[in-house]
Amino acid sequence: MDKIDRKFFVTELNDVVGDAPWSPVFADNEGQRVLSLDGDVIKGAFYMETAWFLPGDWPKKTGSLKDRTIGEHVHDFDEVLAWIGSNPKDKYNLNGEVELWIDGKQNILTKSFLAFIPAGTKHGPINIRKIKKPMFHFTAGMGKKYSK
Repeated sequence: MDKIDRKFFVTELNDVVGDAPWSPVFADNEGQRVLSLDGDVIKGAFYMETAWFLPGDWPKKTGSLKDRTIGEHVHDFDEVLAWIGSNPKDKYNLNGEVELWIDGKQNILTKSFLAFIPAGTKHGPINIRKIKKPMFHFTAGMGKKYSK
């Protein structure tokens, strides 16, 4: 059993995102949110969330590209988005494909990446187009709470 000071550590999921633009909520065999943080979870903390996205048929199952999209939105804080492939012997291969629109421009990524989104920059839609192997995802925003 861990001996930790809870004012510094998060070891289980706290549902901190109330008005997030993503849809649908994924089934456990498609994607799993892991840990999240904001100023309500630990006083003074900024927003951060982590998740695994898993291979499977969810892109087909959820219907049109529009139905499985994180819609266009904007924040009043800087944000970092990341998707990272899970093969340590080929760490830059995403083993999937993520479509990320920033400032009205489409970006299609097949390598592990970090994207810096300055405050006030429109981003989205975001689509996970292919998943061959699990992909780890995180987002962090310099706001104390997720907001759009």
